[in-house]
Amino acid sequence: MAIKLHRCRNIWVKVGGHPCWRVQKALDEAGVNYEVVKEKYRGPREETVQRTGQRGFPWIEFEDGTVYREESKDMAERIRSGELQTGAKS
Repeated sequence: MAIKLHRCRNIWVKVGGHPCWRVQKALDEAGVNYEVVKEKYRGPREETVQRTGQRGFPWIEFEDGTVYREESKDMAERIRSGELQTGAKS
């Protein structure tokens, strides 16, 4: 099973400033196997808040159920550095 990238539903937006695309692109470039979970753009985002303590996208769910969420620039940097697994938080 791959990790899960929880992101907004706007998968067609592929510009550098879009947070979800920034992280997805970094995963692609690093050759990380992942599954996209398209989340609701509007609304309370209950699962996101419950799992990450924040309302923002994107966030990553690891196979063991731990999650990782930071600002997208920081997430992309960690992915590109090869240290993605060290960012997991339960």
